[in-house]
Amino acid sequence: MKRATFLRTSAYAAVYPLLHKVAAAEDLQTILDREIRRSQSDYVVYVPKSVDGSTFDNGNEHFLVFDGPDGSMMTVWTQSTSEGAGDHRIVFSRSSDEGRTWQAPKRLAGSTRPGEGLQASWGFPLVSRSGRIYVVYNQYQGIADYHHQVTGTMDCVYSDDAGRSWSKPQTIPMERSVYDHPDPKYPSNWIVWQKPIRQPSGRWFTGFTRWVSRAVRTQPVQKAPWTDESVTEFMRFENIDANPEPKDIRILWFASSDQALRVGHYLNPEVSVCQEPSLVYLPDGRLFCTLRTMTGYIWYTLSSDGGETWCAPRPLLRKDHGKPILQPIFCCPVYQLADGRYLLIHHPEFNGVNPGNSGGPKGNRRPAYVAVGEFRPRAEQPIWFSESRLLMDNGGNGIGPLMRVDIGGYTSFTTRGGRNVLWHPERKFFLLGKVITQEILAGLAAPKG
Repeated sequence: MKRATFLRTSAYAAVYPLLHKVAAAEDLQTILDREIRRSQSDYVVYVPKSVDGSTFDNGNEHFLVFDGPDGSMMTVWTQSTSEGAGDHRIVFSRSSDEGRTWQAPKRLAGSTRPGEGLQASWGFPLVSRSGRIYVVYNQYQGIADYHHQVTGTMDCVYSDDAGRSWSKPQTIPMERSVYDHPDPKYPSNWIVWQKPIRQPSGRWFTGFTRWVSRAVRTQPVQKAPWTDESVTEFMRFENIDANPEPKDIRILWFASSDQALRVGHYLNPEVSVCQEPSLVYLPDGRLFCTLRTMTGYIWYTLSSDGGETWCAPRPLLRKDHGKPILQPIFCCPVYQLADGRYLLIHHPEFNGVNPGNSGGPKGNRRPAYVAVGEFRPRAEQPIWFSESRLLMDNGGNGIGPLMRVDIGGYTSFTTRGGRNVLWHPERKFFLLGKVITQEILAGLAAPKG
């Protein structure tokens, strides 16, 4: 294994000696072969070319697999040396054999390595009915407000030939918020983290996190990123099926500015930590949305008018008046299974609300569990959930420049041909797919209504 020549900054100083020690004891292929088996996954989409950052591809996250307009499977994700290294890039890949093999990733925007160009982060796809593929992402413009990973314009590229070639980037206008910096030279602080969903009207709809500008935020109760103020909002893309140029894409904004969804921090309810919305439709046409919070629980909200207005968020329970579903400050997506039931991904084995002693993702973002949800039309909470079952773990074995151990986060989901597959960036390093089999779901029944 090649020794990294650039991992000398303070961000990597603590883990570099450990990486070098591991590298001296084992060759690269031995490490990769052992580590990739830990989650017992069924598909391999991407394996980094090093474990120490020397190939600039050890960070792989925000992994969104979607149906291509040509019948293929496609994916976009954010790749980097490691999260926060400053070289985020948006990459694209395609599979023509139902996910068994994938093309080498094509860079669509962003940096190639730290210090070279402006990074681009958190891309997500939109496909028009005629087959144009848009990839929208956060483009850092060299000026950070909350953080360089999330302060950026909404930029976009598109392809009319199933991803073989791509347009030049254009900027989509964003509506300003009361939570943005008063100086318009600072772009908004925002992330879309899941695939948008098609509404019955045909328009694409999604939720997003908006971090409150440092210039206007309520001061956090602790000096840590998981206490910084954030809210959840929604947007609807009005004209994607007309194949507009990105600069002409029209967006309507909902639950915006002072109507944004807020959930109070457990130490100070005036500080909102409300992030990473995940959306599914209910059989009665309502939208159901789970939310990441800093309370120790998943929260949820509902919309009866296609996402234009939302009820006040509340803790997610197993059933009406039941127990809350535990979760640290980590993404907690809900997906619809091929049979119409719902799948919830969460991480209940953590010691309290705060991250563990080893810090953030090293302490409380593993193992990953699943619960099955069923629609209860007469209930106050319209999806009731089964008890949870262990889905996957990695034993807490760190990998990559940051020695991450999180699992089951920043996922996506497909149901092609009735086959349920959870696509997951294991430790934000490997990109894998795990089939959600009937054996995994067996016996997971929601309480009777």
